Amino acid sequence: MHHPAPHPPARDDAPFIVKEGRPESGLLVVCDHASNIIPPELERLGLPESELQRHIAYDIGAAGVALALREITGAPLVMSNFSRLLIDPNRGLDDPTLIMRIADGAVIPGNADVDAAERARRIARFWQPYDDAIAGAIEALRRRTGRWPALISIHTFTPVWRGVPRPWHGGILYDPQAPGMADFPLAVLDALRRQNPELVLGANEPYSGGLPGDTMDRHGVRKGIAHALVEIRQDLVAEEAGQRAWAQRIAGALAAVLDGGVAAGSNPRFAAGEADT
Repeated sequence: MHHPAPHPPARDDAPFIVKEGRPESGLLVVCDHASNIIPPELERLGLPESELQRHIAYDIGAAGVALALREITGAPLVMSNFSRLLIDPNRGLDDPTLIMRIADGAVIPGNADVDAAERARRIARFWQPYDDAIAGAIEALRRRTGRWPALISIHTFTPVWRGVPRPWHGGILYDPQAPGMADFPLAVLDALRRQNPELVLGANEPYSGGLPGDTMDRHGVRKGIAHALVEIRQDLVAEEAGQRAWAQRIAGALAAVLDGGVAAGSNPRFAAGEADT
């Protein structure tokens, strides 16, 4: 069993960024696709700079929302510090899209000949330290407060996909097949809808949240921890004003839910220290 360090090291070139917060917030904010950074020695994976500004490299606006949400709620934050084009931290290690060779029509030259050794190197350098940082932050909060934090994962999606406009302003994702895990995200969605009736908000839109091995599966479902993945349309959070407005909306919904005492049930195996970490 892999046991992450509860306090991962912080370096300028670390594949993650940890922002401390108030444990009593009851939350941990996570942002998997916060960055489009590719180390200089990998030469942008052979891509022009323009491709790194697209959604294929990172979730546009997500980092700004996550940082603003941390500021408003006081919650600690863990976010990636590398591009998803290197390796996707929101995928399981057996997922065929872990390292993409083609992304939304763009061929990734630097990924064309990735072999087992390079895959293992990227896992060790990027994917695993980021995953360990999340696990360590969760465990540190549990030790300080005696309870598990609720996990809030911030993502963004393109306004148009394959020529079809997406009608949603945002959505809440969760695994509908995970017993006991829907109460918290659906409560967050309900609060968002009540507080923002002008918005079109979907449940498991524009994607389903049931992706085996993704971040919320690894750290939410398998550990029996309350969690919700928030998706926001990128044109609404491309600028700072939109990022802060959405952070305020999310914070308002979370406050209503947490004040109401809605949370996922605990996983007895994890509480007993038997679940994978």
